[in-house]
Formats: sequence, structure tokens, C-alpha cells
Amino acid sequence: MEDADSAASTGELALDPNRDRGVLTPSDREFLLGRKTDYTEHSKKQKRNRIRRRVRNAILDFTILFDHLDDRDRETVFDPDDAERDAYTRGIVDMLAFLHLGTMGYSTPFKDMLAQGVSKGEQALAGSDYRMVNVEFNVDPVGRIDVDEVVEKLDQGRFDEITDGELRAFARLLAESEDFSPVPLRDEIKGQMDTFVERAAEAAVQRDRHVEELTD
Repeated sequence: MEDADSAASTGELALDPNRDRGVLTPSDREFLLGRKTDYTEHSKKQKRNRIRRRVRNAILDFTILFDHLDDRDRETVFDPDDAERDAYTRGIVDMLAFLHLGTMGYSTPFKDMLAQGVSKGEQALAGSDYRMVNVEFNVDPVGRIDVDEVVEKLDQGRFDEITDGELRAFARLLAESEDFSPVPLRDEIKGQMDTFVERAAEAAVQRDRHVEELTD
């Protein structure tokens, strides 16, 4: 996690001291970010207790928000200005991370609650509880990969055989290698992107045409 000073230096919207109150009050933010330190041990304990209660009540408030907030209001919440979009995106990601960590050991597994939540959202969109979907969520750690095998797949153009885990690990290893830098390759890759998109579009057209021929 970022420390308060390095995080604050990024100038992110989330860390703006003048931002309106949300779940946390401005005072709560200053306390958690370590910007205000003149607390006694007793006042720190009271502060943490108030924050916990506020977070719990915020969780309960989502039942009311889901059931009663107008669609237009919800859509407006999730339509920030372009300049603020990255900050809101990070907030959503961090909210999910917070829930994932907080519900470890909880009576209902996070993946079950996630599946139920997505299903409720889909039913709300359809206006019917007959809208039933399968929601898959798995946490598969990326471990050791066979680097020679991945390089061989890349060299031979066998891209469909590369797993997501191999791809993530290989990209991470490349980024951390002292002999490799993605920056010099950026212009070359961007130059290849138009051709890639064109070929992908052609493949999609050919696929649809083939499907039509098979179903005639």
C-alpha cells in the first residue's frame, strides 16, 4: 500500500482535503492519512470505532440505494467527468478489494455474494426474476511458468496456447528485466495496431459470413 506522503503527492481526487463528505468525514480522512496526529490513544480508539460504525451503516445503506435510488441518479453517479474518471475507477477497484479482504472468513463466501449481486442486477435490468445467469469468479494464483515453453509459443505464433497466467507472469518478468524496456517498443507496437485491428475486423466478417452459410 502507498504511504500517506507518496499517495498525497499524486494529487488524486480521493485525497483532496476539500472533497465533500462521503462515508468518511474530512476529519476521518485526515486521521487515516496520518495528516493529523494530535490524538491521544483514547481519542484514536474512539475515532476508529466511529469509522467502523460509519462503514457498517454505509454497507446497510446500499440495500436502500439499490431498491430506491432512481436509475437516473445511479447513472449520474457512475458518469464522472473525463478528468476524474481514473480516480473513480480506482475507487471502484479499491472498493472491491476492500470487500474481498473484509469478507475473508465471513459466513458467506465473497464469490457467492458477488454472484448473487450480479444476478440481482441482471434481474433488475430485465424486470423479471426469470433472468437467470451464470456468474463465474475464481482466484487462481499465478505461479512458476516454463519460460522456454512460453518463448517457443511466441516464436511459433501459437498465441492461442498461451494461458492468461503465463501471459501475466511473462509480461511481469519482462517489465522487471534490466535488459528490456517497453518504452522504445511503444511506437512500433502502436504502428502495428491499425493492421492488427483491420485483420481482426476481417476475421469477424469472415466468421459471420461462414455462420450464415452454415445456417442457410
